[in-house]
Amino acid sequence: MIELCASILASDFAHLADEIAAAERGGGTIIHVDVMDGHFVPNITFGPPMVKAVRPITKLPLDCHLMIERPDDYIPAFAEAGADMISVQQEVCRHLHRTLQHIADHNVLPGVVINPATPVDTLIEVLPIVHYVLVMSVNPGFGGQKFLPLALDKIAYLAELREAMGLNFRIEVDGGVAHDTVASVVQAGAEMLVAGSAVFEQGKTEQNARELLRLARAAAEPADAEVAARGQ
Repeated sequence: MIELCASILASDFAHLADEIAAAERGGGTIIHVDVMDGHFVPNITFGPPMVKAVRPITKLPLDCHLMIERPDDYIPAFAEAGADMISVQQEVCRHLHRTLQHIADHNVLPGVVINPATPVDTLIEVLPIVHYVLVMSVNPGFGGQKFLPLALDKIAYLAELREAMGLNFRIEVDGGVAHDTVASVVQAGAEMLVAGSAVFEQGKTEQNARELLRLARAAAEPADAEVAARGQ
Protein backbone atom coordinates (compact mmCIF):
# COMPACT_ATOMS: atom_id res chain seq x y z
CA MET A 1 0.00 0.00 0.00
CA ILE A 2 1.38 3.37 -1.06
CA GLU A 3 1.12 6.02 1.65
CA LEU A 4 1.85 9.74 1.54
CA CYS A 5 3.66 11.11 4.59
CA ALA A 6 3.14 14.87 4.52
CA SER A 7 6.21 16.61 5.94
CA ILE A 8 5.15 19.69 7.89
CA LEU A 9 8.64 21.19 7.64
CA ALA A 10 7.48 22.74 4.33
CA SER A 11 4.05 23.83 5.56
CA ASP A 12 2.79 27.30 6.45
CA PHE A 13 3.25 27.24 10.24
CA ALA A 14 0.80 30.12 10.67
CA HIS A 15 -1.95 27.86 9.28
CA LEU A 16 -0.63 24.47 10.32
CA ALA A 17 -3.98 22.91 11.25
CA ASP A 18 -5.46 23.94 7.90
CA GLU A 19 -2.40 22.64 6.04
CA ILE A 20 -2.57 19.25 7.76
CA ALA A 21 -6.30 18.99 7.09
CA ALA A 22 -5.76 19.79 3.42
CA ALA A 23 -3.01 17.18 3.10
CA GLU A 24 -5.36 14.63 4.65
CA ARG A 25 -8.16 15.52 2.25
CA GLY A 26 -5.68 15.01 -0.58
CA GLY A 27 -4.99 11.47 0.59
CA GLY A 28 -2.15 11.91 3.06
CA THR A 29 -2.26 9.19 5.71
CA ILE A 30 0.78 10.05 7.87
CA ILE A 31 2.15 13.35 9.20
CA HIS A 32 5.94 13.45 9.09
CA VAL A 33 7.77 15.56 11.69
CA ASP A 34 11.44 16.36 10.98
CA VAL A 35 13.26 16.82 14.28
CA MET A 36 16.67 18.53 13.93
CA ASP A 37 19.02 19.63 16.69
CA GLY A 38 21.65 21.80 14.98
CA HIS A 39 24.34 19.22 15.82
CA PHE A 40 23.76 16.09 13.78
CA VAL A 41 22.36 18.27 10.99
CA PRO A 42 22.97 21.98 10.34
CA ASN A 43 19.45 23.10 11.16
CA ILE A 44 17.09 23.38 14.14
CA THR A 45 13.41 22.57 13.79
CA PHE A 46 10.91 20.91 16.13
CA GLY A 47 10.87 19.30 19.54
CA PRO A 48 8.29 17.43 21.65
CA PRO A 49 6.19 20.61 22.17
CA MET A 50 5.43 20.72 18.43
CA VAL A 51 4.35 17.07 18.47
CA LYS A 52 2.17 17.76 21.50
CA ALA A 53 0.60 20.74 19.70
CA VAL A 54 -0.09 18.78 16.53
CA ARG A 55 -1.49 15.71 18.27
CA PRO A 56 -4.98 17.17 19.01
CA ILE A 57 -5.50 18.55 15.50
CA THR A 58 -5.21 15.29 13.55
CA LYS A 59 -5.99 11.63 14.03
CA LEU A 60 -3.32 10.65 11.50
CA PRO A 61 -0.21 8.86 12.80
CA LEU A 62 2.69 11.16 13.67
CA ASP A 63 5.98 9.94 12.22
CA CYS A 64 8.87 11.60 14.07
CA HIS A 65 12.25 11.43 12.34
CA LEU A 66 14.92 12.19 14.94
CA MET A 67 17.89 13.78 13.19
CA ILE A 68 19.54 14.40 16.52
CA GLU A 69 22.44 13.30 18.65
CA ARG A 70 21.59 11.26 21.78
CA PRO A 71 18.12 10.20 20.58
CA ASP A 72 17.73 7.83 23.55
CA ASP A 73 17.45 10.84 25.86
CA TYR A 74 14.42 12.20 23.96
CA ILE A 75 12.46 9.10 22.95
CA PRO A 76 10.31 9.15 26.14
CA ALA A 77 9.39 12.81 25.60
CA PHE A 78 8.34 12.28 21.99
CA ALA A 79 6.34 9.19 22.94
CA GLU A 80 4.56 11.11 25.70
CA ALA A 81 3.87 14.01 23.33
CA GLY A 82 1.96 11.70 21.00
CA ALA A 83 4.37 10.20 18.46
CA ASP A 84 3.08 7.02 16.83
CA MET A 85 6.31 6.26 14.96
CA ILE A 86 9.88 7.25 15.80
CA SER A 87 12.86 6.72 13.53
CA VAL A 88 16.50 7.21 14.48
CA GLN A 89 19.61 7.67 12.39
CA GLN A 90 21.90 4.66 12.17
CA GLU A 91 24.88 7.02 12.14
CA VAL A 92 24.35 8.36 15.68
CA CYS A 93 23.25 5.19 17.49
CA ARG A 94 26.17 3.50 19.19
CA HIS A 95 23.84 0.73 20.37
CA LEU A 96 21.27 0.70 17.58
CA HIS A 97 19.40 -2.44 18.63
CA ARG A 98 19.00 -1.06 22.17
CA THR A 99 17.73 2.29 20.88
CA LEU A 100 15.13 0.63 18.64
CA GLN A 101 14.01 -1.54 21.53
CA HIS A 102 13.76 1.61 23.66
CA ILE A 103 11.30 3.03 21.12
CA ALA A 104 9.24 -0.16 21.09
CA ASP A 105 9.19 -0.24 24.89
CA HIS A 106 7.33 3.09 24.76
CA ASN A 107 4.60 1.55 22.58
CA VAL A 108 5.81 3.43 19.51
CA LEU A 109 6.64 1.86 16.15
CA PRO A 110 10.44 1.87 15.66
CA GLY A 111 12.17 2.88 12.45
CA VAL A 112 15.77 3.27 11.36
CA VAL A 113 17.20 5.81 8.90
CA ILE A 114 20.26 5.78 6.67
CA ASN A 115 21.89 8.77 5.03
CA PRO A 116 22.98 8.75 1.36
CA ALA A 117 26.54 7.63 2.21
CA THR A 118 25.50 4.84 4.62
CA PRO A 119 25.32 1.29 3.20
CA VAL A 120 22.13 -0.74 3.60
CA ASP A 121 24.17 -3.66 4.94
CA THR A 122 24.74 -1.76 8.20
CA LEU A 123 21.07 -2.47 9.01
CA ILE A 124 20.82 -6.21 8.40
CA GLU A 125 21.00 -7.17 12.08
CA VAL A 126 18.14 -4.85 13.09
CA LEU A 127 15.78 -5.40 10.16
CA PRO A 128 13.82 -8.07 12.06
CA ILE A 129 12.84 -5.59 14.80
CA VAL A 130 11.96 -2.45 12.83
CA HIS A 131 8.56 -1.42 11.52
CA TYR A 132 10.09 0.64 8.74
CA VAL A 133 13.38 1.69 7.15
CA LEU A 134 13.76 5.26 5.95
CA VAL A 135 16.14 5.87 3.05
CA MET A 136 17.31 9.46 2.84
CA SER A 137 17.41 10.57 -0.78
CA VAL A 138 19.03 13.90 0.11
CA ASN A 139 21.59 14.81 2.73
CA PRO A 140 19.49 15.66 5.78
CA GLY A 141 19.10 19.13 7.22
CA PHE A 142 17.01 21.18 4.83
CA GLY A 143 13.87 20.81 2.75
CA GLY A 144 13.61 21.45 -0.96
CA GLN A 145 16.77 19.62 -2.00
CA LYS A 146 17.25 17.72 -5.26
CA PHE A 147 16.62 13.96 -5.26
CA LEU A 148 19.77 11.77 -5.25
CA PRO A 149 19.24 8.84 -7.65
CA LEU A 150 21.63 6.61 -5.68
CA ALA A 151 18.74 6.10 -3.25
CA LEU A 152 16.93 3.96 -5.82
CA ASP A 153 19.48 1.15 -5.59
CA LYS A 154 19.19 1.20 -1.80
CA ILE A 155 15.42 0.98 -1.93
CA ALA A 156 15.57 -1.93 -4.37
CA TYR A 157 18.17 -3.73 -2.25
CA LEU A 158 16.03 -3.32 0.86
CA ALA A 159 13.06 -4.79 -1.00
CA GLU A 160 15.20 -7.77 -2.00
CA LEU A 161 16.45 -8.25 1.56
CA ARG A 162 12.93 -8.07 2.94
CA GLU A 163 11.80 -10.88 0.66
CA ALA A 164 14.92 -12.99 1.19
CA MET A 165 14.69 -12.66 4.99
CA GLY A 166 10.93 -13.21 5.11
CA LEU A 167 10.31 -9.88 6.84
CA ASN A 168 7.54 -7.30 6.52
CA PHE A 169 9.14 -3.96 7.41
CA ARG A 170 8.02 -1.05 5.26
CA ILE A 171 10.30 1.08 3.10
CA GLU A 172 10.08 4.86 3.44
CA VAL A 173 11.92 7.47 1.37
CA ASP A 174 12.53 11.12 2.19
CA GLY A 175 14.10 13.89 0.15
CA GLY A 176 13.25 15.34 -3.24
CA VAL A 177 10.14 13.17 -3.61
CA ALA A 178 8.10 15.13 -6.14
CA HIS A 179 5.92 14.72 -9.20
CA ASP A 180 8.94 14.03 -11.45
CA THR A 181 10.66 11.52 -9.14
CA VAL A 182 7.85 9.66 -7.37
CA ALA A 183 7.34 7.03 -10.09
CA SER A 184 10.96 5.83 -9.98
CA VAL A 185 10.86 5.76 -6.17
CA VAL A 186 7.75 3.58 -6.12
CA GLN A 187 9.04 1.30 -8.86
CA ALA A 188 12.20 0.73 -6.83
CA GLY A 189 10.07 -0.54 -3.93
CA ALA A 190 9.23 2.36 -1.60
CA GLU A 191 5.76 2.43 -0.03
CA MET A 192 5.87 5.36 2.40
CA LEU A 193 6.60 8.59 0.56
CA VAL A 194 7.70 11.60 2.56
CA ALA A 195 7.00 14.82 0.69
CA GLY A 196 7.14 18.38 1.93
CA SER A 197 7.69 20.98 -0.76
CA ALA A 198 5.80 18.91 -3.36
CA VAL A 199 2.74 18.89 -1.10
CA PHE A 200 2.73 22.25 0.67
CA GLU A 201 4.12 24.63 -1.93
CA GLN A 202 1.99 27.11 -3.92
CA GLY A 203 -0.99 27.06 -1.57
CA LYS A 204 -2.52 24.03 -3.29
CA THR A 205 -1.90 21.43 -0.64
CA GLU A 206 -4.92 19.23 -1.26
CA GLN A 207 -4.47 19.19 -5.05
CA ASN A 208 -0.72 18.63 -4.78
CA ALA A 209 -1.16 15.68 -2.43
CA ARG A 210 -3.85 14.09 -4.58
CA GLU A 211 -1.79 14.40 -7.76
CA LEU A 212 1.37 13.04 -6.14
CA LEU A 213 -0.54 10.01 -4.87
CA ARG A 214 -2.15 9.47 -8.26
CA LEU A 215 1.26 9.34 -9.92
CA ALA A 216 2.65 7.07 -7.21
CA ARG A 217 -0.21 4.58 -7.39
CA ALA A 218 -0.12 4.52 -11.19
CA ALA A 219 3.58 3.64 -11.00
CA ALA A 220 2.85 0.89 -8.48
CA GLU A 221 0.22 -0.87 -10.60
CA PRO A 222 2.61 -2.88 -12.83
CA ALA A 223 4.53 -4.09 -9.77
CA ASP A 224 1.31 -5.06 -8.00
CA ALA A 225 0.20 -7.02 -11.07
CA GLU A 226 3.53 -8.86 -11.15
CA VAL A 227 3.26 -9.81 -7.48
CA ALA A 228 -0.28 -11.07 -8.00
CA ALA A 229 0.82 -13.16 -10.98
CA ARG A 230 3.62 -14.78 -8.96
CA GLY A 231 1.10 -15.69 -6.27
CA GLN A 232 -1.15 -17.62 -8.64
